[in-house]
Amino acid sequence: MPSIKRRDFLKATTAAAALGAPALQALLWSKEAAAQLGDTLTIAYNVSPPSWDPNTGPSSVSPGLTSIYRTLFDPYVVQREDLSLAPGVCDQFAWNGDKSAITMHVRKGVTWQDGRPLTPADVAWNLNRLSTFAAPLQSIFASIKNIKVAGDSVSFDVTPWRANMLERLTFLGCYLIPPHYYEKVGKEGFEKAPMGSGPYQIEQFERGSFLRLRAYKGYWGGAPAFDTVVFKFATDAATRIAEIERGSSDLTVDMPWEEFDRLKTRPGLTGVAHPTTDIAMIFLHNLGVMADPNVRKAAVHAIDKKLICDRIQRGYAKPIDTLLAPEYKGYDASITTPYDPKLATELLAKSGFSRDKPVEITIQTTRGYKPKDYETVQAIVEMWRRVGIKANIEVYEIAKHFELRTQHKLAPAAFYNWGNSTADPESSLGSAMFSKSPHTSWKGGEVDAALSALFIEKDEAKRMAGYKAANRMIAENAYILPLFQFFQPVVYKSALNYKPHLAGFVLPYSIGRK
Repeated sequence: MPSIKRRDFLKATTAAAALGAPALQALLWSKEAAAQLGDTLTIAYNVSPPSWDPNTGPSSVSPGLTSIYRTLFDPYVVQREDLSLAPGVCDQFAWNGDKSAITMHVRKGVTWQDGRPLTPADVAWNLNRLSTFAAPLQSIFASIKNIKVAGDSVSFDVTPWRANMLERLTFLGCYLIPPHYYEKVGKEGFEKAPMGSGPYQIEQFERGSFLRLRAYKGYWGGAPAFDTVVFKFATDAATRIAEIERGSSDLTVDMPWEEFDRLKTRPGLTGVAHPTTDIAMIFLHNLGVMADPNVRKAAVHAIDKKLICDRIQRGYAKPIDTLLAPEYKGYDASITTPYDPKLATELLAKSGFSRDKPVEITIQTTRGYKPKDYETVQAIVEMWRRVGIKANIEVYEIAKHFELRTQHKLAPAAFYNWGNSTADPESSLGSAMFSKSPHTSWKGGEVDAALSALFIEKDEAKRMAGYKAANRMIAENAYILPLFQFFQPVVYKSALNYKPHLAGFVLPYSIGRK
């Protein structure tokens, strides 16, 4: 990055003083710094890994960490930008004829980052760990049974059946780690010096600050465009904006929309805002006042989702009324929960609440993790106030959300962005609402009964019809509060070749130069 001598800097700031901050900002803006690319790809990112075991604990249920974990670790199966499955470490994979078992062929020539070959026995060890130990996802992967190795292939039964088990092997909790290394160094040793088989290996890590990675020369997929990748961790959007604006980072994500519109037109920069499989929603639980259907339904009908999408999200979002986005299987546009503040007021009145005597709750939210997350919640709180719901905002970091959710200690209402890269209703509707899921806030009742039957339904037409019916039941009873489908804003140097991922992942290995 070009240097600025102290005397030149002082001259520039003195000259700009009379013109104000915008002129100063323009003088300090370096077109060359913005456009220039070196051997290092630097990403200003909005979440930092709290742990290096990608398959257990709260880290295993955080979609935002996928971009980092996928850089160090390989999943069993790779997912393309359009969410279709592609060969990876397992270069062949399929259900058997009656869909009771999955067989995967392990690619030859794959090595761990210490040079040791990755074997079918290693894959089997990881599958066994996933199915028996990988809490909080163990309840899902407990369906993996009777793991067998035959030559270069690994097979396992899926009992009880899970329709999207193959797709799940691309995503949360499904990253391969080396058995020989983990058993040698143990849990603590792995945390200090993690190792995988991915395209990059760790060179330096400062928790909460940055991660420096270097290309693994023996990677089976070939050399990446950049020898070094740096993730700078910036949970606040202002820092990420500053990073890309001054040229200190080459790419960043999830800034406020007005900043996205401004930055994407700057010299040397460009940007893309694309719909993702992430949805904005509010978890509700069935304790206290939230056990009252009138309160829950009023909370839903009081929110003008279109206004939020048009004004706060600047048109970079789509209102939704169920836990399925349009790209998901089983999406049903006929299920609606319309904005109706009059109805919301009447519902609250039935339970003895009004603007003069409001029902009081806490709503939790992140601030700056996703575009306009806090501002969205502020608008919702005001809409609720007008009908008789007094909500107090509690701000937390995304890591705290996962911690509280795993312990089932979320507030009565908790804003969240739900990621579902499988685009299957089991991974969104099923995981978010089944009481034994590590992801849910709602507990039990008719929801569990309906979903339990769908988890083992092998007839695809019946399964989709069942999820549509469950979706309608959930919407009509306000067991959860879907808001809108997220778009992901990404701003990057125009010299980069960047392709958006439908799940919102930013994968350094797939980023090249123009």
